[in-house]
Amino acid sequence: MIVGILGVGHLATSMLAGFLRSGLDPTAIVLSPRGKAAALCARHGFRLATDNRDLVERSDVVIVAVRPAHAPDAVAGLPWRKDQVVVSVCAGVPLSRFAVAPARAVRAMPFTASEICASPTIYFPDIEQAQAVLDRLGPSIALASETDFEVATVNAAVYGWVQDLIRKTAEWSSTQGLDPAIGRRLTALTFVAAGRLIEEKDQPMDQMLEELVTPGGITERGLQVLSARGVPAAWEEACTAVLDKLMGPD
Repeated sequence: MIVGILGVGHLATSMLAGFLRSGLDPTAIVLSPRGKAAALCARHGFRLATDNRDLVERSDVVIVAVRPAHAPDAVAGLPWRKDQVVVSVCAGVPLSRFAVAPARAVRAMPFTASEICASPTIYFPDIEQAQAVLDRLGPSIALASETDFEVATVNAAVYGWVQDLIRKTAEWSSTQGLDPAIGRRLTALTFVAAGRLIEEKDQPMDQMLEELVTPGGITERGLQVLSARGVPAAWEEACTAVLDKLMGPD
């Protein structure tokens, strides 16, 4: 299977690192010839297309990773084939705006954690060739509808917010005298541990938290402060704002 990458920006670069880490042969990857593509090809052995038409003609799966506003024009008029799958990682651009027939279009939303093969990547619709590619970047999660996809895409923003929470917590620890490297590692691993436990247990999350929070304890005290400052409501408002942006007018 030959994978083409149309648009080689920050997210695509993370995905390329993940493909290499997963063992994908770099000669099975074709890059569109703009930006950092030539340098990446020289460094890693990817193939460089002469133009987007050449990329489409050489690829079985094409990942479209351009800026969302440019996505419809980027795929228009290219020689798409019936046996191809086009995977868009352009947030907020519905399938209806991808004129890639007779190829089949898929939407996906990987994170930059793709570079360490740890991205939980949502996609719709569930097409085998798309899953085979996305599974190299971490656990892939097929969704039942495009509406579900938009709701789930909010997690791409949450991913950034969590990184900011980790940064703020680690920096606070440093101001209290903790070694910065230890604070960074401990805070990051704390978030990983919390997420992994929730993922691996079937127990309702409310029940898990209730069992964790000791009356009069430190977790309860922190949650009280966060609630008093309106943090839970602000978090929900931020999620809704992102969803509105994703589903709003172009």
